[in-house]
Amino acid sequence: MIYGMYLSATGIVSTLHAQDAIANNLANSETNGFRRQIVSYLERPPEAREDPPRTGGDPRFDLIGGGQLVMPSTFDFSPGAIESTNNPLDVTVEGSGFLAVENEQGMHLTRNGALMLDEAGNLVLANNTASQLLDFEGNPINVGEATDPDVVTIGQDGLVSVRGQPLTRIAVYEAGDPRQLRPVGGTLIRSLDPSTLRQVDPKLLVSSLERSNVDPTTELTRMMASARQLEANANMLRQQDQSLARLVNEVGKIG
Repeated sequence: MIYGMYLSATGIVSTLHAQDAIANNLANSETNGFRRQIVSYLERPPEAREDPPRTGGDPRFDLIGGGQLVMPSTFDFSPGAIESTNNPLDVTVEGSGFLAVENEQGMHLTRNGALMLDEAGNLVLANNTASQLLDFEGNPINVGEATDPDVVTIGQDGLVSVRGQPLTRIAVYEAGDPRQLRPVGGTLIRSLDPSTLRQVDPKLLVSSLERSNVDPTTELTRMMASARQLEANANMLRQQDQSLARLVNEVGKIG
């Protein structure tokens, strides 16, 4: 492959990935507890340095680099705006902690504190009823037959009570290494290394929800900048393709 075409192609692929992440941020600008994803790039070293020794090629190409790669997306952990609600089951985690929920895929973390009671009396996420809220012992929180949310209260310390009687305490985890966190959809996050998670004392704001920390204006600006990068790489790829076509079809005839 022509070296310049390869460099332009890697630019197109990485920019398309960035646009997907930005589009996902914009789509979740109104999603409770959503954390903005940040795309980072990494320069790929030339093959002579990545897999020595050199077996051919012009060593001057090593000065250009080996193209652009995309690093795993990270999260922007800045807090979102707090909105008061009239739902006694809505909670906001103060600080950098996460609520713990469990579904068929195992335990996940979330900043989405919009909770509800399902028909079986389990505290679940309102946007994903298959995800059950966990207590400090790692068990799903079930309030029995008390399916009326008015008889279930959640304290600022995470204590869940039914008709004034303490039941259990909500689990809150902090990530020792935030770089290990990955989104899995539906405001859920998983840790690549669960051993880095540590349980902390809950500090909750009751009857409130944390909004997404996405600023649509900022994301639209990033989207336009990404579109210009994509166009520049596509134009370079097109120009190189046209030059190659002229080399094959015209210079060959002259010779």
